[in-house]
Amino acid sequence: MRALQLFGDRDLRLTEVEHPPHPGPGEVQVRVHAVGLNFIDVWGFRGMAFAKRKMPLIVGAEAAGVVSAVGEDVTHVDIGDRVAMYGARTCGHCKACLQGRDNLCEDVQGIMGFHIDGFSCDFVNMPQRLLVKVPDNVSFEEAACAPIAFGTVQHMLFDNAKLEPGETVLVQAGGSGIGTSAIRMAKAIGCTVITTVGDDEKGRKAKELGADHIINYREERFEGVVRKLTKRKGVDVVFEHTGADTWNGSLLSLKRGGRLVTCGSTSGVSTTMNLMQLFQQQYRITGSFGCSIRNIDQALKKMSEGIRPVIDTVFPLADFAKGLERLESRKVFGKIIVSF
Repeated sequence: MRALQLFGDRDLRLTEVEHPPHPGPGEVQVRVHAVGLNFIDVWGFRGMAFAKRKMPLIVGAEAAGVVSAVGEDVTHVDIGDRVAMYGARTCGHCKACLQGRDNLCEDVQGIMGFHIDGFSCDFVNMPQRLLVKVPDNVSFEEAACAPIAFGTVQHMLFDNAKLEPGETVLVQAGGSGIGTSAIRMAKAIGCTVITTVGDDEKGRKAKELGADHIINYREERFEGVVRKLTKRKGVDVVFEHTGADTWNGSLLSLKRGGRLVTCGSTSGVSTTMNLMQLFQQQYRITGSFGCSIRNIDQALKKMSEGIRPVIDTVFPLADFAKGLERLESRKVFGKIIVSF
C-alpha cells in the first residue's frame, strides 16, 4: 500500500509498504480517506521530536476513513462504518483512560505520525476503542478535522475554560485551524468574539465567520484594543495557542478572575510573567493538550448540526509536503486537508 514516510529532517517520501495484517482481537482496519494537517506535523517535519523515534516514520496525526475489516470481539463498529480516529495510542487500562481522559494516559505509546507510525497510508489497524463514528452528513474532509482541531477546541473552551453563553472571548490567531473552530463554537452559544489576525484578508474572513471584533496584531497592540473594546474590564476567556509572543498581552486582556486556556507555543516555548499580577488579578490559567475521545464525538455532533470546520485547501497525498509548506507560511485560513 501507499504510505508517506519521513526519513529525516524535511525528507518526506511517498513509498510502498506492506499492507497491515488482518486486525486482531478488538482491532479494526480502516481505509484512510482524509488526513488533517497540524503544527505537530510541521514540528515532526522539521525533526523536532521530543522523544526518540524510529525512522522511516509514517506521518499524519489526524484522520478519518471507512472500516474495511474487523477482528474478533469487535462490537463498537462494523465494516463500512465511517470513522474518525484518535491521534494517540493510549493504553486503555490506566485510571485516566478508564475515566475517558485518554489525553492524560499514564502509559501512552506516542502520538500518531510523530512518535509512532501515523495515518498517511492507505490502511491502518486501530483498537476499536479509539474510533468514533462519523455522522452521515459530515464529509471525510470535515471529519478529519475532529480528532485534533475541533476536539482540541471543544476540550479547551468547554472542559477547561468553562465558556458560558454571553461571555466575551479573545481568540488568538483567528485564521488558524483551531482559531476558526473556536470562533464558530463560541459564536454558536452567543458569545462576543474578539480575534487577532495577521492581515486584513484574514480579518475579512474572520468577520464572515462571525467574529465581532478583528484586531490586526501587526498594526495594533491587541491588548490595548481589547481593553478599549471592553471598557478596560477585560475578557472572560482568552483562547491562547501562539506562545511567548502573545502570552503577557493575553494576560493583560483578561478581566479580574478571567480564565486563560492554552494549547500551543508556536512563537516560542519560554516567557516571563508578573506573578503579582497573576495572584492579584486572580487569573485562572489552564494548560490543555489534545482531547478525550468524548470530545471527538461532541465535535462531530457539532459538525452534523451545522458548525462546520473551515477548510483552506485540500491536497492529494503526493503533495503532503506542499500542505506543510503552506501551513508553515502562515498564509493559511482554516484547515489543510490531505485527501486519498
